[in-house]
Amino acid sequence: MILARVLGTVVSTVKHPHLVGFAVFVVQPITPTGDDDGDSFLAVDHAQSGPGDTVLILREGNGIRQLLADPDSPVRCLIVGVVDAIEASSDHAA
Repeated sequence: MILARVLGTVVSTVKHPHLVGFAVFVVQPITPTGDDDGDSFLAVDHAQSGPGDTVLILREGNGIRQLLADPDSPVRCLIVGVVDAIEASSDHAA
């Protein structure tokens, strides 16, 4: 899972048939403290998120195909949850 912030919506005149009905967003990976963590990329929304939201992204093809119930889905990055809060702890109990 990748923690990211939704930067904006992707608009296109033509959409792959498997993406019809889904929003596509530009997302920025972030650290738990909110700092940028790598390059932005595109992700398909499956969690009703929007620009400014902190989200969890699945980047594993088989899991995505199972969630979408589509064995032929070309989706590689899927937003699967909106994060309400992040609590960090310095304790690393075993």
